[in-house]
Amino acid sequence: MKDTARLGALSATTLVGDPVRNSEDEDLGKIEDFMIDLDTGCIVYAVLSFGGFLGLGDKLFAIPWASLRVDMEEECVRFDIDQETLEKAPGFDKDNWPAPKDFGIVTLAYKFYGVENPFN
Repeated sequence: MKDTARLGALSATTLVGDPVRNSEDEDLGKIEDFMIDLDTGCIVYAVLSFGGFLGLGDKLFAIPWASLRVDMEEECVRFDIDQETLEKAPGFDKDNWPAPKDFGIVTLAYKFYGVENPFN
C-alpha cells in the first residue's frame, strides 16, 4: 500500500486485493471491489470474498465501510468479526451480483453487522 494515510484518502485500487483480517489475525478473505452510491459518491459497501479453495466456491459479502479499518502498518483491512459469524452473514455468489439499484443486500448487511444504514 502507498503511504497516503496522512491525506485521509486512498485509491480504491490500492485496497482491492488486500487481505482482510480480524483482531485475532485470522484470515477473513480479501477485498474484491467497492460499490459506490452514484448520488453521494460514498462507499455503500466493500465486497469481501471469503471461503472456498483457490478461488473456487468463494462467497461474496457486502460489508459496510464503517465496519472496516485500514491497517497501514500490516497492509491489510481489519474487520472485527470471527470466521463463524462471517460464514452466517448474508452474501451473494460471484456470478450473481446484486443489481445496481437492488439495495436489499445493503439493508440485510447493515442490519446483520449492526451498522446504521445511511442509504435508506
